[in-house]
This record gives sequence, C-alpha cells and structure tokens, in this order.
Amino acid sequence: MSVAILRQGTYLIASIQSDLSDREVLELRHQLSELVGSYSTRGIVIDVAALDVIDSFVARSMRSIVLTAKLRGAETVIVGIQPDVAIAMVQFRLNLEPLRVALDLDAAIASLDRLTRRDAVDGG
Repeated sequence: MSVAILRQGTYLIASIQSDLSDREVLELRHQLSELVGSYSTRGIVIDVAALDVIDSFVARSMRSIVLTAKLRGAETVIVGIQPDVAIAMVQFRLNLEPLRVALDLDAAIASLDRLTRRDAVDGG
C-alpha cells in the first residue's frame, strides 16, 4: 500500500503517496482504526495531496475513516486537497459531512490541538 503512516505524539499522519485501489482504501481504514487503539491516538491527519482524483468511493471511504476514528476516540483532518479535485468534488455534490479539512499539515495539527483540547475539557 502506498500510504506512509507516521506517529507524532498522540497523532497519526497518513500520507497517501499515489492513487489507491478500492481494496487499499479499505485497508487504510482498517489500519488506522487499529493504530488508534494501539497508540491511544487522539487525532489523525490524512494527506491527500498526491491524489489527482477523489471519486465518490474514496470520498465515502474518507467519511467512513473519519466516523470510525471518532468512534475509537480520535478526530480526523484531511489536508492537501488539490484545487481541481475540490472543484470536482463540489460539482459532483459529494456528501462531505463530517470531514474537516485544512490547507496544510501545520493547520491540521493546530485544528487537532483545538479539537482534542476541547474534548479533554468536555471529558471526551
């Protein structure tokens, strides 16, 4: 699978290096879910900058990853959506709820810091 997953403190950073097959997308979801539990992960960043296309299956799979991680106690932020990909996703009217996005890794980490700090205060 062409996804590098790095651990940075209580966060996981998954950098997709090239287009993924449907099987690889499902494998990524499973692997991230497992790692959230193994490392007591509080947040996940998924970098999709290498993707030239995000089709409806990948978009639904990203939603599934976000919801699965949330049920395991981790927030997720997607980074690196290319301008043409963003335009296509809007034109195809893909359901992107509850995806959180950021322009880059720094913004994603800042977002996760805010989200996980709020969760800690709320007792979640």
